[in-house]
Amino acid sequence: MSSYWSPAIVFGAAVLLRLVLLLYGLFQDAYSPLKYTDIDYFVFTDAARYVSRGRSPYDRETYRYTPLLAWMLLPTTWPNSGWFSFGKVVFAVADIITGWLIVVILRSRVGGSMSMERSLRFASIWLLNPMVATISTRGSSEGLLGVMIVSLVWAVLNRRIELAGVLLGLAVHFKIYPFIYAPSLLLYLASPVSSSPTDFGNMVRKHVSSLISSANITLTLFSFLTFMVLNIVMYVIYGHPFLQHTYLHHVTRIDHRHNFSPYNTLLYLSSSSADPSGSFHFESLAFLPQLLLSAVLIPLVLAKRDLPGTMLAQTFAFVALNKVCTSQYFIWFLLLVPLYLPHSSLVSKLGLGITAAALWVGTQALWLWQGYELEFLGRSTFVPGLWGSALLFYAVNMWILGIVVSDVGKMNGEEVVVESTIVSKN
Repeated sequence: MSSYWSPAIVFGAAVLLRLVLLLYGLFQDAYSPLKYTDIDYFVFTDAARYVSRGRSPYDRETYRYTPLLAWMLLPTTWPNSGWFSFGKVVFAVADIITGWLIVVILRSRVGGSMSMERSLRFASIWLLNPMVATISTRGSSEGLLGVMIVSLVWAVLNRRIELAGVLLGLAVHFKIYPFIYAPSLLLYLASPVSSSPTDFGNMVRKHVSSLISSANITLTLFSFLTFMVLNIVMYVIYGHPFLQHTYLHHVTRIDHRHNFSPYNTLLYLSSSSADPSGSFHFESLAFLPQLLLSAVLIPLVLAKRDLPGTMLAQTFAFVALNKVCTSQYFIWFLLLVPLYLPHSSLVSKLGLGITAAALWVGTQALWLWQGYELEFLGRSTFVPGLWGSALLFYAVNMWILGIVVSDVGKMNGEEVVVESTIVSKN
């Protein structure tokens, strides 16, 4: 093994990167008017402070998360000021755990039995990624979700169905969007269907009946119970504000700042309307193509081919088509990239991979420049600048999604079918 790709060096470098960023963040917060700490982290810690005083976390305006997060950050309310960064440390540690789980999956039989050196190379896309490390050390909680999602992948691939159900229910309670994975998991675990010629009606019945397996029933039961128990407990404690701020708010959310979505300009116009609820808003229908593609079409076409690759395609489509698209959301699919890349044309065709990465970063940079001129220089860059750059970024995302879907569609799903057959017989 190359001395540069040993677990000690890679994980040591990942820890060191986050430690340096945490310390730098303390310095910048103390001496710069532009704070390193994300505004969301102040929302989290304020909500935890309310909880520590026996009040609801939703007494903190703009807290739109599960109370579990505020509970977890209660140490940030302890007297010593050093505890304020407790949450950042937790999120950074979650990053490291996610990276370790990626290595475990890649080295397992179902993950390809990859060598330690090669698995560390791919895991480094997450572990040594400055964007990932910066987001967690600024105080974003996405790293916690990363642990849940990669653990879910490991549990399903290794047929730990009860654990997978609990993780899916917890993840959906924590962030909502992981519900899109349910169709892929059910199709992946479904019994294999005979490919012998038959009429359409029989074919549909066979596919539907294949979903009714002990594994799928167990997954559905455990995920539903976990999700409902958590929600009932939170509703009993905090009442309707829990439902409104954790779930219902996201249906009508209008957030045009730092939003890469092409809907950005429409959301801005809606937010500035004298009566935002008094007329029809086209962007309110954004969820229709988003869910059709990410939760229906992609699972139907790809789930039996490769589960991690399918989940990546789903997440990429969900984020790209979401009416609110921020840098933090990129973490949702970046954590699945190392599990997809070993069999990707983005790696086998180096020029294609470099072009895709350059265009993805470049169109983001173009949007950020337009956003900088708008927010810091006060220049109106909405049209064509901001909107045009958002369309370019969207186009690049759709092109990359096409590559991912094509790659996953070419993967051999025979091993999955064989394993499903074994499970269904036991």
